[in-house]
Amino acid sequence: MLRSVVIDFDAELWVWDARRTETWTFVRLPADASEDIRELFAGNTRGFGSVRVRVVLGGSVWKTSIFPESGSGCYVLPVKRAVRTAESLEPGDVARVSVELIEL
Repeated sequence: MLRSVVIDFDAELWVWDARRTETWTFVRLPADASEDIRELFAGNTRGFGSVRVRVVLGGSVWKTSIFPESGSGCYVLPVKRAVRTAESLEPGDVARVSVELIEL
């Protein structure tokens, strides 16, 4: 039986700027949801522990991957510039996000 897992949450956009030439903006999934994802995939993830997802943020919808963050233990979702521009979001803003796991 194919099941759908959708996680709805509010999260603050933050910048990871470990590279000098570019910055990346992310939101962090809740800790309890991240634990559930780890249990669901139990080592059956893609490169870097990634999981494919479909994202809805405001009027923007796209497919991407979430990645485990070593420091927090939570999964993080990259929010590309085109989405931030379309939704008028800047780092520090809080956004309502819906993430659907698409590779169960």
